[in-house]
Amino acid sequence: MRPLVSIIVPCYNSSAWLAATLKSALAQTWSRTEIIVVDDGSRDDSLAIARRFEPQGVKVLKQANRGAAAARNAALVLAQGEYIQFLDADDLLAPDKISRQLARLTMEPADTVASAAWARFHGYPAEAQFTPEPAWRDFVPPVDFLVLHYNTGWMMPPIAWLTPRAVIARAGPWDERLTLNDDGEYFCRILLASVGIAFCADARCYYRSGLPGSLSRRTDLKSLESLRLSIALNSDALLEHAPTSAVRGALANAWQKLAYDLYPDLPRESREAAARARDLGGATRPWEAGGRLQRLARLVGWRAAKRVHRALGRQSPT
Repeated sequence: MRPLVSIIVPCYNSSAWLAATLKSALAQTWSRTEIIVVDDGSRDDSLAIARRFEPQGVKVLKQANRGAAAARNAALVLAQGEYIQFLDADDLLAPDKISRQLARLTMEPADTVASAAWARFHGYPAEAQFTPEPAWRDFVPPVDFLVLHYNTGWMMPPIAWLTPRAVIARAGPWDERLTLNDDGEYFCRILLASVGIAFCADARCYYRSGLPGSLSRRTDLKSLESLRLSIALNSDALLEHAPTSAVRGALANAWQKLAYDLYPDLPRESREAAARARDLGGATRPWEAGGRLQRLARLVGWRAAKRVHRALGRQSPT
C-alpha cells in the first residue's frame, strides 16, 4: 500500500492565508494524505476557516494558546502517517511536492530525509524565484548540512522537509520551551537522527516572508532567550554526535552569530556567546549588516555600531 503522509498545520491568527494553505495541501497529487490543523488559541477567524475544510477530510483540533511547538506536538500525537510534512499556516506546497519527494525516497536508504527547492514570496506565489543555493544538494552525512548552515546561514524552512516517522520518533518532540528558532533546534535533531538528506530539485514549496509579527522577525527578550537556548541545545547535540574540527568551527560561527544577535538587549549573554565562540577555536563569520553599518563597525567596532543603529531608532539587524 502507498504510504500515508500526515500534513501538519499549526495555526495562530492566520485567517488571511489559511484557506490558500489548506487548498495547497488538499491539491497534492499524492493521494494518501491526512491533513491535521491545530488552532493554537487564535483570536481571529482561523478556527472557523479551518472547520470549513472538515467536509473534505481535514482534521481540526483546537487548543489554548501554547505556541507553535505545542501545536505541532499535539498534531503528531494524532498523526497516523509514515511520513510527516510540516506546513505552516501561511506557506504553500506545489501540487506534486510530496509525490516527487516520495519517489526519490523510495530509491534511498531507510531513514533518509527529503528536502526540496523553496522560494520566498510576499503577496503572491508567482513572485517566487527558485534560484539554486548551496544547501540545494544531497548531504551524506547530514551533519554536513548543519556545518554549512552555521558557517554561512544557508537553510531549509520546515516546509521543505519530508521526514519518515521513524526518524521523528528517534528525534523526539518539538521543544515547547522555544519560540524563536524552535524549528532550527528541532530539525537539527531530525537530521542527526537520519542517515542522509536527499534533495529533490523538482519538488517545490513557497515560503511566505515579510509578515508583521512573524516569529522569525521577533527580537523581544523572550524570543532572544529562546534563540540562545536553541543554539545551546544544538551545540551540545552536535558536539556529542560529531566532535570534529569542522563541527567545532561551525559552532564557533553559530555562537558568534548569536553574540551579534543578542547585543545590545542581552549584553552579558552576548559576551558569553562570544566567549563560547573563542573556546571553540574562534569564528570566521562576519557581522551581517548593511554597507554603512559595516563601515561604521570597522571604525568603532560592531557593538558600538549596533548601539548607534539603535539610538537612531532602527531595529538592530539580526
